[in-house]
Amino acid sequence: MQALLVTGFTRRNKFEARGHGGYDSDFSDEESGEKSLQKTKRIQDDALLIKPFQKAKQGSVVHRQFAAEECDREEARKRRFHLISMDAYERHKKFVHDYILYYGGKIEDFRRSGANDKTDLDVIRENHRFLWNEEDEAEMNWEKKLAKKYYDKLFKEYCIADLSRYKENKFGFRWRHEKEVISGKGQFSCGNKHCDENEGLKSWEVNFGYVEHGEKRNALVKLRLCPECSHKLNFHHRRKEVKTCKKRGAAAQNSKEPKKKKKKLSRSAKKKSKKKTHKDQVSSDDSDSSDKDSDNSSAEDGPSKADFGKGPLREADEKSRGEEFEEYFQDLFL
Repeated sequence: MQALLVTGFTRRNKFEARGHGGYDSDFSDEESGEKSLQKTKRIQDDALLIKPFQKAKQGSVVHRQFAAEECDREEARKRRFHLISMDAYERHKKFVHDYILYYGGKIEDFRRSGANDKTDLDVIRENHRFLWNEEDEAEMNWEKKLAKKYYDKLFKEYCIADLSRYKENKFGFRWRHEKEVISGKGQFSCGNKHCDENEGLKSWEVNFGYVEHGEKRNALVKLRLCPECSHKLNFHHRRKEVKTCKKRGAAAQNSKEPKKKKKKLSRSAKKKSKKKTHKDQVSSDDSDSSDKDSDNSSAEDGPSKADFGKGPLREADEKSRGEEFEEYFQDLFL
């Protein structure tokens, strides 16, 4: 009886030590041992199945460093998308604002100075020349090429004048551009910058002396002015007036002389015919033949025999279309 009590006590102590509330089992040790063996075997099998390049399995909770990297990557992706959606100016303003916010300063420090900015017109004004020569074209940079290209587009037949300081004997001249040539400014209207008179124009030739890029130069220019502006041009001393060629006027006078001789000879023949009687018809015929000979001698400078086959002769007063065009173009190139 005592032996049974001792064995019961020892079993109860074991059960209490294991935390089962005072109850023990004979199969508890065997079951725990089997479970531990199965667990170790499973771990070994998993270790054999793991490949060398395979990443370790993650648990349910992500590591803090990995979570922080993913957050930064997502934020950078959003920031990049936001910058791409902005235009260049808005992106520049954002960068400047971030710079000032981080380093400090004022927005006025980032404003660009436009003191040295130049447009194409400023470049042309700096490098323009009234007349270009071979020395000017020796060393050409892009600024001079731009000014030369503008110079080639100007029309250099007549000048446009600025006579606002004529009392000081100072005049300004420049070449005409395409719109002024089409409108006739400086040729069919007064060449003064502030005058549009069309009547009584005269052509003047002026020796224009000017200083250009520190060098003194001279140029002979032509311009057409009305009487009032011509007085301003010749206020201190008279310039040379360009007139039409005298050869054409002399040729016109020579063409009119034979006609006058014909009229005089015809009148003298009529007087002679009135004085003579009908009986002297032979003598009158001789006089007529002499008149014809004189007419032929006076018209030797006229058309030849080959010209009679071309058509009827033109009178001296009539002008052909070609002659009218010649007179028109002669006025253009005075």
